[in-house]
Amino acid sequence: MGQNSSSKKGLAAAIERSESRIGKVSVSGRYHKVPKRLADDYQLQKAVLGSGYNGSVHKATSKLNGKTFAVKGFKLHGVSSDKKEELESECEIFLSMDHPHVARLVDVYEDEDHLNLVMECMGGGELFKRVTERKRFSEKDARDAAWQMLLAITYIHSHGVVHRDIKLENYLYDSPDSDHLKLIDFGFSKIWSPNTNTKMAVSCGTLAYVAPEVLEKDYTSQCDMWSFGVTVFIVTFGYMPFFGAEEHQVAYIKKGKYTEKAHLWNKVSRDGQDFVRKLLVVDPNQRLTAQTALEHPWIKLRDEQENQKQLDQDTANALIEFAQGSQFRRAAMQMMAWSLTNEERAEVREAFIEIDKDRSGAISIVEFKQVLEERFHIDHEVAQKAFNALDQNHQDEIHYSEFLAAMVSSRIKLHDDLLKETFKRFDTSNTGYITEDDLKVILGETFEPEEVHAMVQDVNTQGQDGRISYAEFIHYLQDDPESKHQDAAAKLVDAKAKESGRAQTARPKEKTQDKGAAPASDKEEPPQCCGIM
Repeated sequence: MGQNSSSKKGLAAAIERSESRIGKVSVSGRYHKVPKRLADDYQLQKAVLGSGYNGSVHKATSKLNGKTFAVKGFKLHGVSSDKKEELESECEIFLSMDHPHVARLVDVYEDEDHLNLVMECMGGGELFKRVTERKRFSEKDARDAAWQMLLAITYIHSHGVVHRDIKLENYLYDSPDSDHLKLIDFGFSKIWSPNTNTKMAVSCGTLAYVAPEVLEKDYTSQCDMWSFGVTVFIVTFGYMPFFGAEEHQVAYIKKGKYTEKAHLWNKVSRDGQDFVRKLLVVDPNQRLTAQTALEHPWIKLRDEQENQKQLDQDTANALIEFAQGSQFRRAAMQMMAWSLTNEERAEVREAFIEIDKDRSGAISIVEFKQVLEERFHIDHEVAQKAFNALDQNHQDEIHYSEFLAAMVSSRIKLHDDLLKETFKRFDTSNTGYITEDDLKVILGETFEPEEVHAMVQDVNTQGQDGRISYAEFIHYLQDDPESKHQDAAAKLVDAKAKESGRAQTARPKEKTQDKGAAPASDKEEPPQCCGIM
């Protein structure tokens, strides 16, 4: 029982750190505790879709809309302390992931004995499968795949995460007829800050992709770039750079020795060849980093093609209009972003990447204003207000789901399934209503109790019973698309501030935090954590 209690405390800390990274609403709306259970929302099936380091992945069907998802389950009771730390780390990291080229964690369910991660189901299969079918990609397709894989790595590295198992099998296509790749499986991943002198020492990953320094048990996030190099090598040239018996592979990896088959290499441009060579460099300090890889001519050619995709006037208008919505409406839109289908996200995801000029995976205030002010001639103050409304966590950057929130109802049409899923996310107590207590769970300390009370009163216009019904919820969102009414919550707090003589402006409380700080300790894991797979 003590171990189980310890697991719960560790998970609580992991959730809190995730919230500090991407915002309270983005985490609390997906992390469910009893009385909510997995079986309430999903029908778990016996079919196994695949397996990751920390467990098998099963197929599940949503009871609301019949859509297919992937579920990874963990036992909380009777697990070793090492396994518990791995579980907490995977949950924390996956909860914090929010990027167009990283698989989405849709829901998490924690009960007395189990933790279940519900992920989007990547129906297009592994990159490994497509390489096997095609034997070798055309250079254009190889460069496109490399660019997408690199965007995912740049994102996780810029947000303090090392994957440690980059390989063909851990990049999946979102659908059979799509070329859109996403990174999966954070079972080996670690939160690590490059600003410390601490290096990682645990040997983990898949041998054919493992970097030389990992074999020496002394490495940094640069290990991912070697593994990325092996992956691009296979996609581009159609064969493995390191293969054979384990002892043979280890020796050749440590030397960085691979064979360049002339009849295959000659089909690839000099820039393509150079890109792979500069990744498979034994010295990690001489190897391309995620950022310098983006600047390589071979990748930059592909990157520049992204500059004229979907960023239009409608997108700019949606970003501005989001700030004009009430507090509750904005929270609802942010919640909806996590219930959007892959097809709905596909309509606007390239616009997000286009604004994100430095490819960090988040939009800075400089990038935001540059687009709105210079390209669409939006007033400086209007642009600043829009950015502040979207920057839910006050970290001076807009995450992918915050961007998607602005697209909801303007670029992405509201529909019954989306409204129902969003309502259920707010209904944390599983009563069929949204209460003030539910909103306090979702919003945390972001708003004062008076503000939360005013939000409920603002929406609870029919029954006047202090709780929001589903009918009231959809009426509020659908009947007031332009948010013409003023924010009742802000007005109430303003009035109370004046009455009490407090000289302050009513606004959501902001938490002070270091944008670049890693949410978990950089203390190295115990050596027995895992071995080479």
